[in-house]
Amino acid sequence: MAEGERGAFDAPALVPLDTAQRGKGPFVWRFTLLHRLLHALAMSTFYVLVLTGIPIRYSCAPFSAELMRLWGGVERAGLIHRIAAGVMVVYSVAFLGWLSMRFIVSKEKLKWLRGYDSMVPDLQDARDFIKQWKWYFTGKDRPRFGRYGYLEKLDFFGEVWGLIIIGGSGIILWFPEFFSQWLPGWSFNLATVFHGYEALIAAGFIFIVHFFNVHLRPDKFPLDAVMFHGRGTLEYMEEEHPALVEELEGRLDGPPSPTAVLDAPAPPPSRVQTFFGAVLGFLALGIGVLCIGMIIWAVAIC
Repeated sequence: MAEGERGAFDAPALVPLDTAQRGKGPFVWRFTLLHRLLHALAMSTFYVLVLTGIPIRYSCAPFSAELMRLWGGVERAGLIHRIAAGVMVVYSVAFLGWLSMRFIVSKEKLKWLRGYDSMVPDLQDARDFIKQWKWYFTGKDRPRFGRYGYLEKLDFFGEVWGLIIIGGSGIILWFPEFFSQWLPGWSFNLATVFHGYEALIAAGFIFIVHFFNVHLRPDKFPLDAVMFHGRGTLEYMEEEHPALVEELEGRLDGPPSPTAVLDAPAPPPSRVQTFFGAVLGFLALGIGVLCIGMIIWAVAIC
């Protein structure tokens, strides 16, 4: 066989399941260990809250009795729900306090409020939203996101909003004897309505919008595990956050940093990290789809 003919029989190169590992390197640290730990806390507490809240909210659904037995009964499910809520409130308030302190001591406060590094929504995010949907259908003029795109900002501020509405109403329902000294009786009915419906909106957003963006979007399918191992290839970063990559020009020539230093060169994820990232990603997707199915079923019959 001639040398030039061998390539025709070679096996095609495998495309990684994880979008963050596709394309040319080097790898770049996208998230620090703190980011990933907070995401793990947010994900785990959110799932516990949803899976304990659904059978409490929709006790008439056929699956609710089985879910209650899984948690050890109604009282145990309520206790686990409140513990998960307390953990979420604690880490959310602590993180917001940490962000506030960093903003106060920062000498470049403008960077926190606008530009490629900011998490604060602005008019550019509205323009990017329109351009993104045009790009979905035409494949042209993709928006150039900085460190955070509009969906990531929406995720963050959605959690802040949820903490205020769901957390605030939940605390009122948690300590009715205390709050009844200051609030009229109808406020507890209002808190119940707000708590239940805002929780459904939060679950719908995470399990539909967020999961579409990290699993089902054509250029992400079937998984983007960057939040689990914290890094992505330069080509991935150029596609997802080109305005950020422009700011990193000349800063990616050094040796890979074994510890997660934001925007520094990174070593590739190990096989173990890749495996666990895929397992966690698909497990989260599967449970999320199951939760959406239960919610739709419960709303239809209750």
